[in-house]
This record gives sequence, structure tokens and C-alpha cells, in this order.
Amino acid sequence: MTRPQPGDYPPFYARYVNLAPEEDVVGAMLAQAPLTRAQILNFADRPDHRYAPDKWSVKQVVGHMADTERVFGFRALWYARADSSPLPGFEQDDWMAASDFGTPTLEELLAGFEAARSNNLFVLRQLAPEAWARQGSANGHPFTVRAYAHGMLGHERAHLQILMERYT
Repeated sequence: MTRPQPGDYPPFYARYVNLAPEEDVVGAMLAQAPLTRAQILNFADRPDHRYAPDKWSVKQVVGHMADTERVFGFRALWYARADSSPLPGFEQDDWMAASDFGTPTLEELLAGFEAARSNNLFVLRQLAPEAWARQGSANGHPFTVRAYAHGMLGHERAHLQILMERYT
């Protein structure tokens, strides 16, 4: 598999793709798993911590990571199956307002993220080589399967960076 090229995703998505420079994105996701678990569990004693009053709590960040993993994974599957129907966008702040990430424990939210990632890894491992280049449209922007795979890993890393830089 090759890395996504700029035409595989819109410019605003480059942040996530750039945070996942590996060619073997599936291997990188597998290697990232224990690091993610350890970093998130560093906040086990303060799961409701916010670095500012109007920012998400640690639990909300993890819940958002799981939601995004599910959305990106669904989109990757949709395109991998050669469905050209356009998909809608998703507004993270609207989703957050409709969620209740305060009720589950941090461990439960982390388990939800890990389950979504495990499912996505199962799908990605089964893809034929030509499926990685298949493209579709989400929120009016073109994306390929490989862009979403790298985006899943990059999104995870982006939020881990934020947690380490701003929440500690």
C-alpha cells in the first residue's frame, strides 16, 4: 500500500495524514495500541479534567476519538466496497452536545475506542490492493480508503498530543 497523496483527501485533512507517515498503516495502528492505552490511562485519576472551562474533559476526548474512529472506519468501508453515494459530514461539536461521555468510566470509553479500532483493523486487513485507492465523497470532499486509514491513526495521535501537551 502507498501513502495517501494530496488528491486523496482535502487540504484540511492533511494534519491527520501527516501525523501517520508510515506506509504500513495497519502495522502502525497495531504498534500504537499499547501506547494509546498507557497514555489515556495516565488520566485515570482525573478523567473529568479539562485544561480550560470551555474545553472537553479527558473522557470527552476519548469518547470523541471513538466516535471519529467509527465514522472514519465506516467511510473507509463504504468506499472500499465501491459505493459512490456521497456521505454527509459530521460536526464534532454537535455530536459532543448529544453525547453523554460523563457516565461511562474512562476505561469503558477506552474500550469503546479499542473495539472500534479492532473492527476497523479487521476490515483494513481484508482489503484487496485496489480497494485502498477507491474514492468517495464525504461532506462534499473527496477521500480515498487509504486517506481514511492514515487519518484514523493521525487523528488518534493528534488527540494524544493534545492530551499530553494541554491536560498534564
